[in-house]
Amino acid sequence: MTSFEEPAITRQGVDEAILSCEGLTKAFGGVNAVNGATFDVPRGKITALIGPNGAGKTTVVNILSGAMKSDSGSMRLGSTDITNWERYKIARLGLMRTFQLSRELSGLTVLENLLAAPKVQAGESLFNIFFRPRLLKREERQNIERATEILRTYGLYDLRDNRARELSGGQKKLLEISRGVMASPSLFLLDEPMAGVNPALIERIGGYILDMKAQGVTVLMIEHNLNIVEKICDNVIVLAEGRTLATGRLSDLRNNPEVVQAYLGEVINAGTGH
Repeated sequence: MTSFEEPAITRQGVDEAILSCEGLTKAFGGVNAVNGATFDVPRGKITALIGPNGAGKTTVVNILSGAMKSDSGSMRLGSTDITNWERYKIARLGLMRTFQLSRELSGLTVLENLLAAPKVQAGESLFNIFFRPRLLKREERQNIERATEILRTYGLYDLRDNRARELSGGQKKLLEISRGVMASPSLFLLDEPMAGVNPALIERIGGYILDMKAQGVTVLMIEHNLNIVEKICDNVIVLAEGRTLATGRLSDLRNNPEVVQAYLGEVINAGTGH
């Protein structure tokens, strides 16, 4: 799917929070980048994290993914307290992320980038390498088949043997997203996935995110394009000065005086031209 038409799906328990954050704080040199942020991310939905520049959005994502430690507060992924866990432990629980500036494995091919993504591969064990070679070959074959399917879906199959550094900016965005999908996330954090790409690719990425939702992946995305947010997101979290200002659907938040004041009325209304 490459359009914003949302697939018809029925699941139970989608309103349950997959991620709960309580009172997160992070200061840099005495300045609070995150100042008591508290919010839930509902399971099985697409949630946008929006706010003015400097609101603390990327810092929050860095904390959630384990790239930074919070100064205080707590985080729960499902029923597990993951507060200040190491990033690899968080990733093994199914939380994956992308970055504002794509971080590909530049010296590897496009296909190899995806093959590096699955968690806890059999080849990581010396015992398996020496005593279970058939298991390794079977797993490698299955991973190649899945990676190939994902590359076809994301329009990167013809570039599978190219070095990742040879890709265009938009192709690197797609590679990073597809590599995250290869890791089978339960919660996917996307940091401005559509920034700096052309309108046609924005449309495609929006369709891919809706496909993730249809496949049971929960998405939390930072996005400044409010037209996109209104089209594909079920829920919005507004950050301002490092704290949670409001949550809800963007159409409702347009009428929230605090949100309009903090995030500029003309920016909030840009999606509909009001």
